Amino acid sequence: MGVEHIATAEGGLPWRELLARPLPFQAHSALNRMLARLLCALAQGRVRILDGLEHVVPGCAPFVLALNHTSRGEALLVPPLLAFHRGGKLIHFLADWNFRLIPGVGLLYRRGGVITVTHKRARPRLLEVCKPLFREALPPLGQARLHLLAGDSLGIFPEGTVNRDGERLLRGRHGAARLSLAAGVPVVPAGIRRGPSRTLELRIGAPQQPPGDGMGLAEVREWHAHIMAGIARLSGKRWSYRSDCHAP
Repeated sequence: MGVEHIATAEGGLPWRELLARPLPFQAHSALNRMLARLLCALAQGRVRILDGLEHVVPGCAPFVLALNHTSRGEALLVPPLLAFHRGGKLIHFLADWNFRLIPGVGLLYRRGGVITVTHKRARPRLLEVCKPLFREALPPLGQARLHLLAGDSLGIFPEGTVNRDGERLLRGRHGAARLSLAAGVPVVPAGIRRGPSRTLELRIGAPQQPPGDGMGLAEVREWHAHIMAGIARLSGKRWSYRSDCHAP
């Protein structure tokens, strides 16, 4: 892999440790602690390998965690799994509003500090009438900036949609690059691979410091390319600006 200083957790934690491990960042909420333990138990049944946790410990915040996106379940499993291993400290992920149409997911979004993105159309289109219910007065990127200014970390899937291609990343969107440059915070690249029997492997790389040479389109594109190259290395895929027709 060529990735240094990686801590490995395989096979998951036994129930005794799941129940006993302190979650100091959720000391104010028994419900949050219960959900964190339950969701971590569900997640570690799917995430076969989890490497590089030392790069996202609470003392590293704030950062922008940037991951590839291979399945819908990642948006529900990866955030609580990382929060649990961070003592309950949340990473505020940006995730599509469509998930909130699933019963119970709205509760998980609220408790998990998820930033709801309402760009995509619903399927079927009839459900579009529900979209205004999930819009906030402040746009998602504005909410994300406030979290970074408050010292909290973000999680973003730059590809912007599920990509089941096992060899190539989508070109992706520039949100992670723009937020990192604007706030002067590092990006932590991460790669998700499909393991045997529908399991996942999550490898987290070392933080990458953004350049300090401006916020123009050329600088954003260059930093985005650097981020996607890191994700490609960790996910075992290829990346190019010509990978697909997504707008920057």
